[in-house]
Amino acid sequence: MASNVRIVLVNTTHPGNIGGVARAMKNMDFAELHLVEPKKFPHVNADARASGATDLLENALVHETLEEAIADCQLVVGTSARGRHIPWPVVDPRELAAIVGPVMDEKKIAIVFGREDRGLTNEELHLCHYHVHIPSNPEFSSLNLAAAVQVITYELRMASLYAAENAEHRPQWGTDWDIDLADSGDLERLFAHLEETLVDIEFLDPENPRQLMPRLRRLYLRAIPDKVEVNVLRGILTATQKQLKDKN
Repeated sequence: MASNVRIVLVNTTHPGNIGGVARAMKNMDFAELHLVEPKKFPHVNADARASGATDLLENALVHETLEEAIADCQLVVGTSARGRHIPWPVVDPRELAAIVGPVMDEKKIAIVFGREDRGLTNEELHLCHYHVHIPSNPEFSSLNLAAAVQVITYELRMASLYAAENAEHRPQWGTDWDIDLADSGDLERLFAHLEETLVDIEFLDPENPRQLMPRLRRLYLRAIPDKVEVNVLRGILTATQKQLKDKN
């Protein structure tokens, strides 16, 4: 069972889709379901569509915000069906599996799925290290939520099975890492501290921020920093603020 990988559904409208996702997850041996402000849950239609996977529904965790749902995760991936104003690292499900597969047993990973009609917002996608896009038929590209979950969890399961059968697979980034990766909560505190400091030194104009913070988010998330690296960065920010305060 892929116990470190959670499927996160944001603002799901139809309870039947939540049940369909639970069934798809159980097919691929995934059990951790998180829901962010579902419109109707629990619901009899979710139970009916789950078709024997009601245990996943019973154990599902409901959150008020996406930030809360992913706070303890070290790697966050958001599903995206379209290009964005600021390009972000985008992978297909098989490429995602190659990234996630070697670390599925040791890192907490969230795969985030958005609303049925409009997916995830730009702000929600900015919380993610990667975006994953399913390259479906461009003339008929809309996938049912459960079908999208099935595609991605299938690829993750295949990567997990391959890793289990090949003990000599390369560890994360080709080497054993010495420090735990920063989780989403660590990173959000870093970004808040960074924005505050940039305003203090008058590098960021809060009245006209443009795209500075999203671009800096992209930079830091692309690096996938560990906890010590985040602490070092925050130490630099604290020292910067102290120097500024001392001069004033």
